[in-house]
Amino acid sequence: MAAVMKNLPSLPAERTLRIISGRWKPVILYHLMTGARRLSELNRLMPAISQKVLIQQLREMEAHGIVSRTVHAEVPPRVDYEATALGQSLRPVLLALCDWGRKHAAELDDLDSLADCARVSLPD
Repeated sequence: MAAVMKNLPSLPAERTLRIISGRWKPVILYHLMTGARRLSELNRLMPAISQKVLIQQLREMEAHGIVSRTVHAEVPPRVDYEATALGQSLRPVLLALCDWGRKHAAELDDLDSLADCARVSLPD
């Protein structure tokens, strides 16, 4: 995962966008804001993502320090993923993205198709 960290931009806004960019990272992080989740649970919450891509995205976010992975010594083994304190600090960024998406949908008269972002705004 050294390649993940190697080419990060020096401009902070660009760095942030690079770390959370992509179709799935913000969605995965959104689901991890409320607590630890198992891989199978994340798969159920996002049926359109392949398991390979989900694992790849989780590994990249783990390398960036915004997601932690905990392996429990059980039979069968259990692995939990959760947002780290650094990942939780992205909560305002996700909320801003939700707010902007809501404004955009309102401008295009498409509010009925939106999901609720309320879970991200739960108190810490």
